[in-house]
Amino acid sequence: MKANSERVRGKNFREFCGKPLFRWMLDTLLEVEEIDQVIINTDARQILADNGLTDTDRVMIRDRKAEICGDFVSMNLVIGDDIANVDADVYLMTHTTNPLMSADTVRKALAAFREAQAAGRADSLFTVDKVQTRFYRQDASPVNHDPNNLVRTQDLEPWFEENSNLYIFTRESFAKTHARIGAKPAMYEGPSFESIDIDTPADWDFAVVAAEYLTSKA
Repeated sequence: MKANSERVRGKNFREFCGKPLFRWMLDTLLEVEEIDQVIINTDARQILADNGLTDTDRVMIRDRKAEICGDFVSMNLVIGDDIANVDADVYLMTHTTNPLMSADTVRKALAAFREAQAAGRADSLFTVDKVQTRFYRQDASPVNHDPNNLVRTQDLEPWFEENSNLYIFTRESFAKTHARIGAKPAMYEGPSFESIDIDTPADWDFAVVAAEYLTSKA
């Protein structure tokens, strides 16, 4: 959790539909009984304290090392530092910028990983959005279809977009690839509304509308 964000200034601590953005994901993770401890790797300990968050029995705040701070540092380096300092049988990584992901989705993704791991089908899991539409390259040449032989979009081969919402892995899988996605990953498709990731001001506005919609349905 960074103190500063390049495209949406201070987004992690900005009020989002009634509470700071970081509290949405944190509160969701704390709802999941299967999660023993939530680790927050951050350069913003004081800002968290100013927002009422300090270490608890289930929340550990780790100060991010200076050498792995910055907008151009790979998240895998941050994860590697946490793995080296916090022991666990399974690691689940997410972002504060996914405020709409539900505890139910987290539980189901964990269960899907456990099942795939036990069956030897996967060593890690990441969340995706299924996309079935017509893609073109920058020069307007088609990628996945023939414009002269139109096929219904629902009949096109599905593609899957990594949505950066959730990653589940182990110390062993991370050691093989030095990445949150292991050598034999499984993909998990959650509800599309929950997969909104806030990177830009437009994402923020869309997420607010989606949150209000989901709240009205509850």
